[in-house]
Amino acid sequence: MTEEPRPTLEAVAARAGVSRATVSRVVNGDPGVREVLAEKVRRAVDELGYVPNRAARSLVTRRHDAVAVVIAEPETRVFADPFFALQLRGISKELTAHDVQLVLLLTEGRDDHERVGRYLAGGHVDGALVFSLHLDDPLPGIIGRAGVPTVFGGRPGWADARAARPLDPGDPVAPYVDCDNRGGAREAVRHLVGLGRGRVAHITGPLDQTSAVDRLDGFRDVLADADPRLIAEGDFTPAGGERAMRELLDRVPDVDAVFAANDLSAAGALRVLREHGRRVPDDVAVVGFDDMLPVAEQADPPLTTVRQDIEEMGRLMARMLLRGRGGAADPEPSPVVLPTALVRRASA
Repeated sequence: MTEEPRPTLEAVAARAGVSRATVSRVVNGDPGVREVLAEKVRRAVDELGYVPNRAARSLVTRRHDAVAVVIAEPETRVFADPFFALQLRGISKELTAHDVQLVLLLTEGRDDHERVGRYLAGGHVDGALVFSLHLDDPLPGIIGRAGVPTVFGGRPGWADARAARPLDPGDPVAPYVDCDNRGGAREAVRHLVGLGRGRVAHITGPLDQTSAVDRLDGFRDVLADADPRLIAEGDFTPAGGERAMRELLDRVPDVDAVFAANDLSAAGALRVLREHGRRVPDDVAVVGFDDMLPVAEQADPPLTTVRQDIEEMGRLMARMLLRGRGGAADPEPSPVVLPTALVRRASA
């Protein structure tokens, strides 16, 4: 059985009664075609089942209709943390609405950084969305040298690191989307203090990430004189929350409240508190950060937490990047910082 040949531009032109050039302009999104002709072309495309050749179209439009999403974390972390699923869902929805493909790139180590740089520099995508950067991460410089438009998820840390190292000239100046990490942390700690808790502890995220540093700063804004023993470093994972909670109970057995830097850390802390016979919230009140519903609502007890709109952050990142496709780069890109809100449940 022989396979039927795929419909061509010429076949669509013949069916629509227009020139091949007119079909090409309609297919490639050129607005300079009268609507009556454009409708004929679209009808012919549907009738014939014509599928544009993306490679050929990219030669005309100089666009690839693909965007790289670069996550600076190993795949075991990415696929275990619902935060990334929510952000990817927001990105995917926005890209799909514009018929743009998502290319997911993960980094395990230095070799992967170079691989990502080569891929981006190879002209395969129209831009990059990058998140979960660490302060010593070489990715910003690598991506900057690749020369692709970039939007970052979360405030990039290279500005904070300038005092510690010379700024890499390849570090790009690029827009970013973040939430009010510091303000949200302040609200969480004020809530715990308002409940009458006098020994409020903090389980941080990894302190080589700006979101964790900002949330620690928010904790200190409210409790500037907090005992250093009430601060334990975590890593945004349940296991990290468990380790940090055990440290806190060893150091300050009468701790009566915990602000965890994310919901997964809070879930780990809740498990340890149960193991030690501490009732939540009677003995120890617990507040998280993120409001990831599969974690917060299914926690025991349900978790009071600071809500950030993770999916919307992903949508805004993609929207910001797509808005700049094919246009002049914004010389002074403006960051977008979304508000947060405390969501009260049974844990505090």
